[in-house]
Amino acid sequence: MSTQPTTITDVARAAGVSKAAVSFALNDRPGVAADTRARILAVARELGWTPSLRGRALSVSRALAVGLVIARAPETLGADPFFGYFISGIETVLSERGYALMLQVVGDEESEHESYRQLAANGRVDGVFLTDMRVDDLRPQLLEGLRLPTVVIGPAPANGPWSAVNINDQLGITAAVEHLIGLGHRDIAHVSGPTELVHSVSRRSAWEQALSDAGLPPGPCITSDFSAQGGASATSQLLDLGEPPTAIVYANDLMAIAGMSTAISRGVEVPGQLSATGFDDAPLSAYIQPALTTVRTDVVGWGRAAATQLLAVIDRESGSDIDLPAPEFVIRASTAPPRHPGTGAPSKDRRDSATAPQRTES
Repeated sequence: MSTQPTTITDVARAAGVSKAAVSFALNDRPGVAADTRARILAVARELGWTPSLRGRALSVSRALAVGLVIARAPETLGADPFFGYFISGIETVLSERGYALMLQVVGDEESEHESYRQLAANGRVDGVFLTDMRVDDLRPQLLEGLRLPTVVIGPAPANGPWSAVNINDQLGITAAVEHLIGLGHRDIAHVSGPTELVHSVSRRSAWEQALSDAGLPPGPCITSDFSAQGGASATSQLLDLGEPPTAIVYANDLMAIAGMSTAISRGVEVPGQLSATGFDDAPLSAYIQPALTTVRTDVVGWGRAAATQLLAVIDRESGSDIDLPAPEFVIRASTAPPRHPGTGAPSKDRRDSATAPQRTES
C-alpha cells in the first residue's frame, strides 16, 4: 500500500492554522507570530513533511535552477579536470540553497547562443554562468537582451550590467617566466590556448611582458586548444626547430603533461634538456615523473564564489565584482637550470626565484 506524501494541507490541519500561515512559516516569511511559527515547524517535523521544489518554484515564480553552457569538444572537456572541480564548487552552494545546475555541452558558438535562447524562452533557469570569455564576445549582449542574470567568470565586458568573478592569471604566468629566467633560461617558449579566448590572450601577454621586462625577446609561441593532443603536437613542433627552446611555459597542466611525455619519448631529458611549467595544478601534476612545476588556483573556491555571486544577482542583492586570491606558483621537479644556458638575461635583470612572491615548493 502506497503512502501519500505529507502536504501543507495536512500540516495546517494538524496545527490548526491556515495553509497560508503554514506557507509563511515554512518559507521563513513574515506575517506569522513566533509561537505559531514554532508550532507549525514542530508539526511539520512530526508529520515528516519535506519541501517540494516544484511547489517552491511556483510560489516564488522561479525555476530554482541556473545554467552553464560550455562550448568545448567533449573529449577535451572530459580530460581536463578544471570544469569538474569548478562545477563541484558551484554545487556546494546551489545544494544549500535548493537550486539545481543545468549543464549543457555544445559544439560551437552558434549552438551555444541557441541554448541560451531556449533556456530563456522556456523559463528553465533564473540566471547563467558565462565562461571562456572570447575576444569581441557577443554573448553578454545576447544575455542582456534575454534578461538573464549573468555572472562572468573572468574579466567582465566594459560598460555592461554584468557581475564578474575575477582571477589574475597573469601573476602566475609571470612567476613561471621569472622562475625560469632565474634558473638561467633565455629561450623560453609558450604553448597557448585558442587565441579567441580572453584568458589565452591574457596568459600569452604575461609571458611576452615578463620576457621583455628581463631584456629577452619572446621565444616561439604555438597556439593549441588546451587538450593533451594539442600539447603533444605543439611540443613536437617546438622540438623540431633548428634551435629548440630550453623551457616551455604551457597554458594549462594537461598540455604540459602531454608535452613532457612527448619530449621524453623523443629522448629529451626533462628537466635536464627541457624545463616545463603548467597552469591549474591538476591533481595528477604532483605525481607524474618529474612532478610538474605549475600555477595553483583554487578552482573549487572559484566555483563557490561564482555561485554565491549569481544567486545574489538573481536576488538583486549585489552586482559588484569579486576578485579571487592571487594564484600560487608551485615549484616541483620539472624545472632546472639549462644544460647550456648561453648568455641568458643580463644578471642585473635576473630575479631570484627563491624570493619572488606567490611561490611555494611542494
